[in-house]
Amino acid sequence: MKLGTIRKILPLIALAAALTVILVATTTTAQTEGTQGAAASSVLGKAVGAGLAVGLAGIGAGYAIGVAGASGLSALTEKPEMLSQVLLVVALGEGVAIYGLLIAILVLFTL
Repeated sequence: MKLGTIRKILPLIALAAALTVILVATTTTAQTEGTQGAAASSVLGKAVGAGLAVGLAGIGAGYAIGVAGASGLSALTEKPEMLSQVLLVVALGEGVAIYGLLIAILVLFTL
């Protein structure tokens, strides 16, 4: 593997490992504790779920905006009249982060 590829994949591997540790710890806590632990585990699970919803949606939106913005700037250098279309595509990428925030709010306050 090339070094550049490894550097791109390494943060994803670290994120997956951290999520695995959190999920295993949450499951273990829920299994070992009684009814009081189940309530605390439920709150912890909601917090982890909401955090994942916002965090992963933010990462996805950032990537989408970065790619769309770079492509949009390339298109604008050739055709400046495409500004409205480029802004629309970039705004659609930002919608992903907003949906992640809405899901986090729903998880925290309704489930």
